[in-house]
Amino acid sequence: MNTRQHRLDQPLEPRRGLLPRPHYDPESFGRLSERIARFLGTARFLVYMTCFVLWWIAWNSLAPASLRFDEYPFIFLTLMLSLQASYAAPLILLAQNRQDDRDRVQYEQDRARGERSIADTDYLTREIAGLRLALNEVATRDFLRSELQQMLKELDGHRDGHREGHRDGRRPGGDYASRGL
Repeated sequence: MNTRQHRLDQPLEPRRGLLPRPHYDPESFGRLSERIARFLGTARFLVYMTCFVLWWIAWNSLAPASLRFDEYPFIFLTLMLSLQASYAAPLILLAQNRQDDRDRVQYEQDRARGERSIADTDYLTREIAGLRLALNEVATRDFLRSELQQMLKELDGHRDGHREGHRDGRRPGGDYASRGL
């Protein structure tokens, strides 16, 4: 039984092995893998690889027997191509995963930007509706003119009535004077 108890609220001490663990920067390794994957997906790589394989087969088929290093079934060539493919596949997957992560971040930013746009549009729509309602309650120039003309007609009517009342023997000012106006 282990005499030393591990506490869950404290991190474990790092274990030291016989050999030090290699440390690498995942970001720089990811950028390198993307560059390699980008190159592997080009026509230039296909042309280079085709030329290399054709040169290999031609050399090991047509060169003098003493200079050949990989005879007919070309096992060493097959081994090299398999090794290249075994490294290329994970590098391509790593590059695709990084691109997926960037796409996901971009999608989330686009969605947040869209939500802000919708919220801003809703706010502006409510503000415009409020302004329209407020403008309906504001007196327009035509409304004010009609009201002033109506008041002038009423005042003219009172003035005419006041003149007739003065001729009748009423006090000047009529009802206005008694009201204190």
